[in-house]
Order: sequence, then C-alpha cells, then structure tokens
Amino acid sequence: MEKQPVILSSIACNLDGDILSAAFPLLEEGKVEALEWSFDTLYWAEEVPAWFTELLSAYSEQKRLIGHGVFFSLLSSKWTKEQQQWLQKLQQLSSEFSFDHITEHFGFFTGQNFHYGAPLPIPYTTTTLRIGQDRLSRIYEACQCPVGLENLAFAYSLDEVKQHGEFLDKLIEPVNGFIILDLHNLYCQLHNFSVPYDQLLPLYPLNRVREIHISGGSWEASDRGPNQKVRRDTHDDSVPEEVFQLLELTLAKCPNLKYVVLEQLGNGLKTESSRVQFRHNFLRMESIVKRNANHLCRHSNELFLPAQRIPLGPAVENEQLHEQQVQLSQILETASSLEMARQLLASSSLAYTDWKIESWEPYMLETAIHIAQKWKR
Repeated sequence: MEKQPVILSSIACNLDGDILSAAFPLLEEGKVEALEWSFDTLYWAEEVPAWFTELLSAYSEQKRLIGHGVFFSLLSSKWTKEQQQWLQKLQQLSSEFSFDHITEHFGFFTGQNFHYGAPLPIPYTTTTLRIGQDRLSRIYEACQCPVGLENLAFAYSLDEVKQHGEFLDKLIEPVNGFIILDLHNLYCQLHNFSVPYDQLLPLYPLNRVREIHISGGSWEASDRGPNQKVRRDTHDDSVPEEVFQLLELTLAKCPNLKYVVLEQLGNGLKTESSRVQFRHNFLRMESIVKRNANHLCRHSNELFLPAQRIPLGPAVENEQLHEQQVQLSQILETASSLEMARQLLASSSLAYTDWKIESWEPYMLETAIHIAQKWKR
C-alpha cells in the first residue's frame, strides 16, 4: 500500500470555470493531493453539475477533501437566521461528503446583515471571545470533524497584529481546534506594520497549525502607508517570491501541519499566461513541501477533536457590540474621505472603548474604507 505523503500539496478549487481551467492539467496528472472547497459558495446554487460532485466525492472518499467557509461571519455579535441556515446546510453537506476538516475566517463582515463584505477585526475582549467560541462550537456540532480558523490579513494597529495569534489560540481552545496559517496574510502584516518575521511568527501557536495557505495579492497606493503602499490580500495575482520564502522558513516550524493549499480567485486566471503561472506556482509549492516533508518524516498524532461533547445553549449575543459593528460598517461604507471617517468614528459609540480607534493607523483605516466600499451591495 502506498504511503500517504506527510504533507499534502493542495489547491483551493471551487465551481469556477477559470479556476478549473487553470487546475485541470494538475488534476489530470494526479498532482493535486487534496482539495479545499469553499462549500458555502454553492449553498444556494440551483444545480451543481454531476461531474463537480464526482470530483468532490473522489477526494472525499480518500479523506482528502477539506471545507473552507466564507460567509458565516464568525464574530458578528447578533445571531442571525442566515447563520442558522448556514449551519443546517453544513450539516447536510457533512452527511454527503467526508470532510477531513472545516475552517472559517476570523472577523466579522461589513454590511448591515454581516453576510456580504470582507472580514474585518474586532476588539480582543472576553465578550468577543465568548461569541467566537460559541460559533465555533456550533460549527463543530454541525460537521462533527476538526474545526479551524484562518489568521486575518487586515489589522488596524501593530498591537492588534501582535495579539492576533494568542487570541486565535483562545478562540479554538474549547473545540481543540487548529489554525490555517495564511502566509500571504502574514506577509501583508509584515509589510504593513514593518515587523520582522522572526518577531511575529513566534506569536502564533505553531503547534496548532494544521494547514498553510499561499496566495497572491495586490498593492494599494497610500501616501500614509509604509513605503507609500499597503499590501492587500486580494487573491487575484500569482504568489510573490516573498511568500515562497515564508513557506520555506515556516514549514518545519509547524509539527502538526497536514495541508499546504494554493489559492487564487478566478478573476485572476482569465488569461492562458495567468493559468500557466498558476500551475508553475503549484509545482514550486509542491517542490518546497516535498523537500521539507522528507526532512520531517513524521505523521501527526493530533486529531484536533474536542475531548468531550460541548453543551450548546442559546447563541451568545451582545447588543452593544452589535450596535458598534453596525455603526462601524455604516461609517466605512459611506465615508467620502479618511478625514470624514475619523470625525464620524470620534463622535461614535466606538470612541474610547476596547476598539481603540484612537490608535488605528490612518493608512489602515483608509484601506478598511476601500475594502468596505468595494464589497458594499
């Protein structure tokens, strides 16, 4: 019987013609050892082609299908019917496919109902910790497999960046969960806050890293940002050299790593040259993984499952935090300038609270405005 690779070289593959066209030669050659599927992008699809279901089933049968949620909005402080429906769909899918694990994004979504937009951070408080732990427990109850969280690319301040890893660790503790360490997200923070890699990485619980993401992104001009530009996690370009270097540096530091996943959105794979580059990125990633995995020669014994069933009562909510999230979303989505946003925030219920808006870097607030207004519907 063929020995399973120590670390599986994987791609994020959804029902998207451009992604599938880019990935097809790799799939055909059997290069893709596992598949990450953003399952909730198809929750309300009228029809899923049989061939796509067969592709998912093939990886599911080998326990090499992993699910990555997009739209749950984990840290929204008001429980919604959309979240309940999301969990019901996940439970249904988990009976159809054998997921090796399920993950979600850290943060809450901008937008009035928090289910459209881009994930942004919230204060690291006992209130938000209880909300996040409650939501992760509900995800585990629905899928009955290991549950993890992805580190966020965006932050408002250096203090927030330095606290992120510890807060992730606390969030996943009740479900004995794990972390996706997205190295492009890490690269964004390294650049945007001019912090050295060897100072930032140890602030993450690396023994909790079961999955690594690599991807590309984009630069946004800012006369207030480091070197006059801000790094954005837009997933629409090829993997930069710096992220491959981070992969080389990080692999051996994660003793329970099982998956390394290449991500790119379909809107960045419209041309043949971009699709060829995607495949080159995968092959380079695969080469780095194999070279490092051979040196590790180990299989993780960490299952990342809770030791006992977690009792679930009513969903944890906080009305004050909800009102602040709504207010912040409105300000970000409607402010016509950085100066206006700062004035509105200073007179809002977020002022002089755990949000610490007074210490937000102007160039990151400016970036948050751009993100929120891009995704506003």
